[in-house]
Amino acid sequence: MAEIKEVKLFGMWASPFALRVEWALKLKGIEYEYVNEDIPFNKSEELLRLNPVTKKIPVLVHNGKPLTESLVIIEYIDDTWTEGYSIMPEDPYDRAQARFWAKFADDKCISAMSGVSTSLGEAQQKMLQEAREVFQTLEQALGSKQFFGGDQIGYLDLAIGLFAFWMPILEEIVNVSVVDNENAPLLKEWFARILDVDMIKTSLPPRDKMYELSKQRREQFLSGEISRLN
Repeated sequence: MAEIKEVKLFGMWASPFALRVEWALKLKGIEYEYVNEDIPFNKSEELLRLNPVTKKIPVLVHNGKPLTESLVIIEYIDDTWTEGYSIMPEDPYDRAQARFWAKFADDKCISAMSGVSTSLGEAQQKMLQEAREVFQTLEQALGSKQFFGGDQIGYLDLAIGLFAFWMPILEEIVNVSVVDNENAPLLKEWFARILDVDMIKTSLPPRDKMYELSKQRREQFLSGEISRLN
């Protein structure tokens, strides 16, 4: 087991990507220091030094060495602290499938959510239909399992767990329904199950605070004040 000399996570309280890493650290029982960055306008010099390439969070620092990209960090955590809870599937095929669906979620599902939130009128209706289809596709990876990881949460649950919290907030702000009992009933049930896991729900940011920030950033985007939501 790796000796814990220094584990530090640079994130931001509202970042679902930093939260992925927090969940992984907590599943493994790893003690860490959390540095809350003022994103996007006042990034610390330390963050820029640790991640000069993308200048984004999350950044995990272990023994002075920085790692970026949330999904990469989760795998590093599982590979480094090998005792106890296993995040990645043991079977190579299952690991490959988990990586595929995690990439699908990042490439397709996040884009679909953003499209619904940043469009209006007919354009929004088109994006809404596309979003429903994308999440119906994602539901195939879950099937009849309790969690994407099977009987317990795993890599893909950590990767996709952000939708269980942020999707209902987006739906409320925009007044639409993307994941519901008609469009994706199994995924809707998984939303409730994953949010009922103590380690997950106790790590979430305050919903009212998240709602206000998401609403504000959507209004800023639609008015042209900002060019992107994240």
